[in-house]
Amino acid sequence: MNQAIRESKPSFRKRFLRIALPVVAFYLLLCLGCASFQRRMIYFPPACTPEKMEELARTENLERWRNADGRALGWKRLLSTQVAQGQVLLMHGNACCAFECGHYADVIQKVASLDVFAVEYPGYGDCPGKPSETTLEQCASLALQSLTNRGPVYLVGESLGTGVAAYLAGHYPEQVAGVILLAPYNRLADVAQAHIRILPARLLLRDRFPAADYLHNYHGPVAVLVGGRDQVIPERFGRRLYEEYVGQKRLWAFPEATHDTLMVQPIEVWKQIISFCQTNQSTRTFSSATTPD
Repeated sequence: MNQAIRESKPSFRKRFLRIALPVVAFYLLLCLGCASFQRRMIYFPPACTPEKMEELARTENLERWRNADGRALGWKRLLSTQVAQGQVLLMHGNACCAFECGHYADVIQKVASLDVFAVEYPGYGDCPGKPSETTLEQCASLALQSLTNRGPVYLVGESLGTGVAAYLAGHYPEQVAGVILLAPYNRLADVAQAHIRILPARLLLRDRFPAADYLHNYHGPVAVLVGGRDQVIPERFGRRLYEEYVGQKRLWAFPEATHDTLMVQPIEVWKQIISFCQTNQSTRTFSSATTPD
């Protein structure tokens, strides 16, 4: 009897290894595949010809925005009937282009005398290059430095762009009068882990966008908007960012809002947002010549 048991043990180990080794190998290959193709899973850049972009932008009353060297930075809508009291710099979300931010300009310019500028990301629309955390932050930094010194600068970020806006606020705090974040996250790695629970996303992710960490170096007003039915960036991640921020802040929570509907707010809400930012902004002089520490 004991001999039969001893003979069965190697057989059991062999069967276990025969099953376990392919499973482990498959899991490791899955991790490797996600690590290799993660940017295709994060960024969904719509491509468009320059001619088509110009046509579509005109329908939004936007014009091409270029810096002093002639490099295209995105799109803009300047006030035509009055002098601007400041500027808004927009960082859009994923799967869209900067010219699609025209609806923000519509409502913001009904509330305040602000020129509106929207940054285009590398690889999006007709902008050359490839999207990554580094390239998005670089082009946004160039855009901020290209703004003229015409009053305070307010940053608006939506979805993916909230991490870019937080980067600018944290690295150029003296140039930013207020930050407005729609469907933000504390860290993109946390959102990725929530969507892909079976894999160690926090370890695999290269483009991490640690928004809450960036904001540690910024102390101006931060407005946060979250949607209760947001399945792309669940509400809890925006609340975590809000809770971690120690400066002037205000939360707008919309229990019935999805990821898409959260981005379209009525003029009454934007009045509250702009009023909050303008009331709490620093009295320091904002200059486009400031450089990060």
